[in-house]
Amino acid sequence: MCLAVPGKVIKRRGDEAVVDLLGNQLRVSTVLTPEVQLSDWVLVHAGFAISVLDEQAALETWDYLRQALGNEPDDLAGAASTPAPETR
Repeated sequence: MCLAVPGKVIKRRGDEAVVDLLGNQLRVSTVLTPEVQLSDWVLVHAGFAISVLDEQAALETWDYLRQALGNEPDDLAGAASTPAPETR
């Protein structure tokens, strides 16, 4: 299953941006969303900002993720930066 998560653009340079994912910062490509500006919310998947969305939709998505995973925001932020376990 693939999942895109919302992040807020906190830096922008060329076709890259740094987004904030509940406290974690991630550098992403903006080649698919060249219109993105500072403070915009984007959906991030596989290192790409794949679409721009409004803040309300972004926050609702994080609420759904909290409910689905039964975690607090800090737990979700840590999960976003934890590498996936290896599979054989």
